[in-house]
Amino acid sequence: MIAIVDYGVGNLFSLNSSLEMIGAESVVTADEAVLRSADKILLPGVGAFEDAAKKLRESGLADLIKELAAEGKPLLGICLGMQMLFERSYEYGEHEGLGLIPGSVRPIRDVIPADYKIPHIGWNALRFRQENPLFKYVKEGDCVYFVHSFYASDCDEFTVATAEYGAELTAAVAKGNVYGCQFHPEKSGNVGLAILKAFAEL
Repeated sequence: MIAIVDYGVGNLFSLNSSLEMIGAESVVTADEAVLRSADKILLPGVGAFEDAAKKLRESGLADLIKELAAEGKPLLGICLGMQMLFERSYEYGEHEGLGLIPGSVRPIRDVIPADYKIPHIGWNALRFRQENPLFKYVKEGDCVYFVHSFYASDCDEFTVATAEYGAELTAAVAKGNVYGCQFHPEKSGNVGLAILKAFAEL
């Protein structure tokens, strides 16, 4: 069973529906006992890093997620959920993340051409840096859907895939049992469903 962490931030219904489509058992929950009993954890997120991180800490779920990840339970962060896996974010200040993957989150404005629109919204092709079981059903050049203004940096060792938007931006990361997708698998059609299927099979 896959537990989708409910801390007031994220596309919970879309994720749950996508997991149902691939036949994966899932539940949206903030209950500690349910999260502990789950086989895998999915951390969604949309909006501002500071607000989301605060909600996660105040709910007590931040420490629980770190504990479960340390125990080896597969964890997948999506969009802002991926960004929160890192040590810190420089989104309108400096904010502490979960620290599960070394690196930081920075504005894409610093690295893309001035005439590129922010946020980065749309379909972009994946370029793989290394093999990873999360992408066993996906091939180089498959497109996924992004909506973001910040990107993960200082994390080359853990970067699984990138996407080009005026610069090579981090699209997916992994460190052991901890995975992250900057894009939205639940909005990425069959490619996204294939990624979620691979996660369900970990």
